[in-house]
Amino acid sequence: MAVDPKHASVNGRPRSQRPQKSHHEVADELRARIRSGALRPGQRMPTQANLADEFGVERGAVRQALRILQGEHLLTNVSKGSPATVAPDLGLDRLLTGPAAPPLPTTVGLAPRIATAFASPHVEIDALCLTSVSLTLAIGEPLRRIHAGQLNPAKIDVRILLPSRDIDLAFPAPVDPSVDGRLQRRWLAQRNAQGQVLRHNLLALRATHGTEVNVTFRALPFTPPVKLYLLNGAEALFAYYTLSRRAEEIDHEHLELYDAEGTQSMLFAFEQGAGLRDTTFVEQSHLWFNALWETISSELVLTN
Repeated sequence: MAVDPKHASVNGRPRSQRPQKSHHEVADELRARIRSGALRPGQRMPTQANLADEFGVERGAVRQALRILQGEHLLTNVSKGSPATVAPDLGLDRLLTGPAAPPLPTTVGLAPRIATAFASPHVEIDALCLTSVSLTLAIGEPLRRIHAGQLNPAKIDVRILLPSRDIDLAFPAPVDPSVDGRLQRRWLAQRNAQGQVLRHNLLALRATHGTEVNVTFRALPFTPPVKLYLLNGAEALFAYYTLSRRAEEIDHEHLELYDAEGTQSMLFAFEQGAGLRDTTFVEQSHLWFNALWETISSELVLTN
């Protein structure tokens, strides 16, 4: 039977008359099968020809989709020859990003993603937060692995945006506006102490491992209502600072205040290449961060 030329594919098989899927859509479907267990660790994938037939796309689109999943460490042995294989060592930390990832408290979700980022030869971390407490805690594990000889990045670039000392914070803030500036002073001491610890621990790698390290802080003229972590240009981790009212003892006095538990903020993960939604969020987050960094932020000195 003759095939209408407009429905013929470049490899001679009839082209599906259904709308063509993009390689991102093919990657999304295969990723979902891997995460659901339909494709098990160590299992051989269908051939590229079979996948092209199933999805109604050209083999080139299949290869692009497989390369995306290989870059996410979900597949191995991606080539034009034999079928790819589902990665045999799919750890839990691999499943903490992308559209199927559950939101997790910052103390749970951030550390494994930071550790994975430090496996790269060039580590790039951009962070926007209130004090950098969560980031300092999360970086502790990859630093331990570096000193244990398990990780060895050649270059580390860290940029951190924090609120300026020269503004009146929206939070933490006293319920009674007549209370003096004790909360602001305590926040400033914590911001500076955490930043100094983070910078010291990272810069120490220059002497111990010869790592090229750059750590830069800049000050924002506002209190950020959200926290954002950008990892190696490929991931964006986002959380809301959710305020609550509580009592706390400060300088031997119980004060009512509005504040947020940043370490418990639910962290949502977005991944470059994990579908249009995630990719766009990561790209826009980088644009937003860079715009703040290059325009209204100012030099930040970690001193009281």
